[in-house]
Amino acid sequence: MGLSWQQGPLDGGAVGRFLTPEPLPERLLYAERLRRRMRVQYAGEWIADSEDVILLHEPGRYPVAYFPLADVRADVLTEAPRQTRHKDLGTTTWYTVGTTDRAAWQHVDLPAYADELAGRVAFAWRAMDAFYEEDDRILGHAADQYHRIDIRNTSRRLEVRVGGRVVASTERPVVLYESGFAPRWYVPRSDIVDGALKAVEGQTFCPYKGMASYYDIEGAERAAWSYEDAYDEVGRVRDLVSFEADKVEVFLDGVQQHLEPGQQVRPHGIDRDITDGKH
Repeated sequence: MGLSWQQGPLDGGAVGRFLTPEPLPERLLYAERLRRRMRVQYAGEWIADSEDVILLHEPGRYPVAYFPLADVRADVLTEAPRQTRHKDLGTTTWYTVGTTDRAAWQHVDLPAYADELAGRVAFAWRAMDAFYEEDDRILGHAADQYHRIDIRNTSRRLEVRVGGRVVASTERPVVLYESGFAPRWYVPRSDIVDGALKAVEGQTFCPYKGMASYYDIEGAERAAWSYEDAYDEVGRVRDLVSFEADKVEVFLDGVQQHLEPGQQVRPHGIDRDITDGKH
């Protein structure tokens, strides 16, 4: 979730609400010093290295890291002729990095209330080779400090069916609670019918769990996924399998589950060829 997307408090579709007598502004931006060392790699070289990154939370967007220009290599940025205008932050100047157009940007006409972004530049995540916090690579987008994951064991009975046929049945599922998302239920592979899962190409990323692999189930495309090499922080779901309730039938204690708000993740597409999420 995070503060400003996937039903977070500052997102337009927030799952909760602020208990205030007056409505909040339609759009709220939030900026906060990251208090972590972040580095950017491009063409195999380090082009930015800072312990003074500002993370900007904007409604409906992933968090964006802004680096002081003093912490960006001096020969990296080439100003592009085109400018755009941000609805809240004014004129935006774009930069070419190496041979990549529109690879970085700076807000050059900031309103007074956003002056902490003055003299800072942000890099387009997919245009760079990689972003790191210290020596660990961060996948997908900047990690949100307010994102939380809790994993719990349970003895509830979970059953998965396709066309009336049981393909998974367990009394030891693991439930993963993630900020802004409805609960996700994970099943040990030993409780899944042999041959039911057909691995498919194309992984997606999660900055908090790692790379997700996907499976077809009897014609239901990408109906299940697994973090086969989940990060140590969420190791309890490593190599377990979760199922999409809108593609197969998922029953919990005999009650069929349906998509809840927060289970339909905003699509971001298949990620680049990332083979090593940590280093």
